Order: sequence, then structure tokens, then C-alpha cells
Amino acid sequence: MSKENIKSTEKSKLNERQKIVIYFFIYAILGWILETVFCLVTLGTFTKRGFLYGPLCPMYGFAAVAMVQLIKNVKTNTVGKFCICMILFTIFEYVVAVVLESLFGLRWWDYSNEVLNFQGRISLPYSIAWGIIGIIFIDKIHPYVKTKIDKYSEKISKNVQILILAIAVLVISIDFILSIYRYSIMLL
Repeated sequence: MSKENIKSTEKSKLNERQKIVIYFFIYAILGWILETVFCLVTLGTFTKRGFLYGPLCPMYGFAAVAMVQLIKNVKTNTVGKFCICMILFTIFEYVVAVVLESLFGLRWWDYSNEVLNFQGRISLPYSIAWGIIGIIFIDKIHPYVKTKIDKYSEKISKNVQILILAIAVLVISIDFILSIYRYSIMLL
């Protein structure tokens, strides 16, 4: 490949921050699907999950992106990954619960009836589940998603990709604003 072709290819690729935004959206959607399926299985009915109007759970998007960034330089075995994922996701879940409850006075989840829970915000069974999900995510899901994003980003021009990202960010920003407004008026 000539130097001009290499430079042209590099210019057509998204930078790392832009890819992180794509990962955020993918994992926020997958998180919403995970939550929805979990509720379908455990409750037997469709339950609207998440803070936003749209089919996204930003908590999953943020947690996944943070995990990818934090673990990419860590070399450890499966037990180490499990512990890191379990601890980080549990801390993240607790912090998100406290923030949402403080801002809106509502609980999006409550583990009070679970064994070994702390303030109903986190519990040992779910922490273990986060560790298992984290291993699957780090070892299987993210490498697959990364490969697919790299493959498809070569087929779509950078300008179109940036336009799609801009539209997605605009839509989720509007959703955040409307959702914050919806939950804020509940406090009145």
C-alpha cells in the first residue's frame, strides 16, 4: 500500500474518542435489552427499563466504556478480571443509585429483598453476576463489537459516520433533557 493510500485510510477512520461514543451507544442499547429480557424472564411481562424514554440504559454504556478503558492495560487471569469487574461494576451501580435517588428521589432498582444487600442498592448475588458478565464482556463481547465496528467503519465514509454520531448524540441529549424534566416535575 502506498503512503498516500495509508494516509487516506487513516483519515477515513474515526479517532479513539469517536469510537468510544459508538461503544457507549452500542452498550447502552445492549444494556437496555439485557434489562428488558431479565424483567421479561423474572416478572413475566414487559417493563420499561431505564431512566430515558428511548431504548438505552446509559449506566451500561458508561460502565462498559469505563471497563474497556480501565482494563485494556491490565494483564490478569480470569479470576483477576472477575474481581476487577465485580468490584468496579458494584461500586458504579452503588454510585449511580445514590446519585439518581439524590437527584430525583426515586429508586430504579431495589435489592432490599436480596441476600447480603447494602442499603438495597447493591447485593452480593448481583455483584457476582456483574463479575461474570464483565468477563464475558471483556473476553467475548467487546472484541467482537470492536472487530465489527472496525470492519463497518471502513465501508462508510468518515463524514457519514460523524454525521450519524452527531445525530445520535443530539437525540440522546434531547432524551436526557426530557427525562430529567419528567423526573424533576415528579418532585414538585
